[in-house]
Amino acid sequence: MSVFPKISLKLEVENYLKAGFMNKEILSALGKQEAERRFETLLHNLSHPPSFTTVRVNTHLASVQHVKNLLFDELQKQFNGLSFPILQHPDLQDVLLIPVIGPRKNIKQQPCEVIVGAQCGNAVLRGAHVFVPGIVSASKFMKGGDHVSVYSDIKGKCKKGAKEFDGTKIFLGNGISDLSRKEIFSGLPELKGVGVRMTEPVYLSPSFDNVLPNYLFLQNLPSAVVSHVLDPQPGEKVLDLCAAPGGKTTHIATLMRDQGEVIALDKISKKVEKIKQNALLLGLNSIRAFCFDGTKALKLDMIKDTDGEPPFLPESFDRILLDAPCSGMGQRPNMACTWTLKEVMSYQPLQRKLFTVAVELLKPGGVLVYSTCTVTLAENEEQVAWALETFPGLQLQHQDPQVGGEGMLGAGLSPEQLKRLQRFDPSAMRSLDRDIGSLRDASIEDLVWLANKDCIGFFIAKFVKCKSAQ
Repeated sequence: MSVFPKISLKLEVENYLKAGFMNKEILSALGKQEAERRFETLLHNLSHPPSFTTVRVNTHLASVQHVKNLLFDELQKQFNGLSFPILQHPDLQDVLLIPVIGPRKNIKQQPCEVIVGAQCGNAVLRGAHVFVPGIVSASKFMKGGDHVSVYSDIKGKCKKGAKEFDGTKIFLGNGISDLSRKEIFSGLPELKGVGVRMTEPVYLSPSFDNVLPNYLFLQNLPSAVVSHVLDPQPGEKVLDLCAAPGGKTTHIATLMRDQGEVIALDKISKKVEKIKQNALLLGLNSIRAFCFDGTKALKLDMIKDTDGEPPFLPESFDRILLDAPCSGMGQRPNMACTWTLKEVMSYQPLQRKLFTVAVELLKPGGVLVYSTCTVTLAENEEQVAWALETFPGLQLQHQDPQVGGEGMLGAGLSPEQLKRLQRFDPSAMRSLDRDIGSLRDASIEDLVWLANKDCIGFFIAKFVKCKSAQ
């Protein structure tokens, strides 16, 4: 059985992605062989989890050192006394890094099997237990307390409630079932808790289910970089245009010391409620969340804005974050993507609509940060080239902190412009086997370098609106 193959994509999507990573500029700079190697590395790495789990400390309620101590105690409980190194990122002082161990190759597979969906499988690879809604199939005689092997159905071929499955499945590790097969497939809607508690995962990663919920926010490294690049200041009025589930929104409010106003928009009501819950949990009062379509956030008539609710008058915000809806092709681990080429290509026009609204809502002299969690050229560097041509009053800015690499060739941007971008690129390095011994022997500098390189695919661009812009 193949273990952790490269990400499974529709051929049309793979060819589209490949064309971006092997454009004329890249082929001229790297050569065909190196460009092909990097693309294959990208596909391989996307199916594996990053080297580190990243958590952001809620410095509004506690110091980083205090939370680090609490987390150390928690991890020792989770891993039966095994001491995991917890690093404070040197350039992101509110971010802690916990190494992910694996893939572990000597786990004995059990005769009793549980099959989970691809999304559930991705979560298990990042430290989650198996929750009942994610279970697709279980062996015929499985009882509560049985030792089971868990597999991911990456092609979505397993029928719900099947007693066995011989299709393509990826081994995720072993666990102990909390429930019997009969209980899992009873059809009772209240069964939403843990179905299998993972005891021997292929990738050993901490679970953050209800772990220090007031003090920690589970957040990918580049997502934590974004708010620092935006650099919000106390007393400012800041807009998070596509905010759910609120990780960046709450980070912005924290960096502002909860002084000022943070407006968060999302067009799905359940997600807006999640933003409000996160703000309450983290003790942040400066956040106001609204269920509203960001493409309609600009007030078209010039009647005075008195209620502070969307839509907003032009030039209302000091800083704006546009963490845009995107194809999400930088998320890791992702062993299977079933999207069509039409779906992948649908995001660029939406991103441009949102960007146009953001430019109108930004005050002269204000800062706009655009980000995505994808790796396509069309949604990243090409959008920057379009923005600079469409809005002459925008200037591309250097970013601080600069944690990721520079932008990718192919959109016609100059070398200096590419250096002002941040691209976190899973094709930049080969995936490594990580064991606890090698991690303990590594220097802090090497571990931080690895965390910066081997993370999800992500993109950040920072603009300022010239004060003379109309």
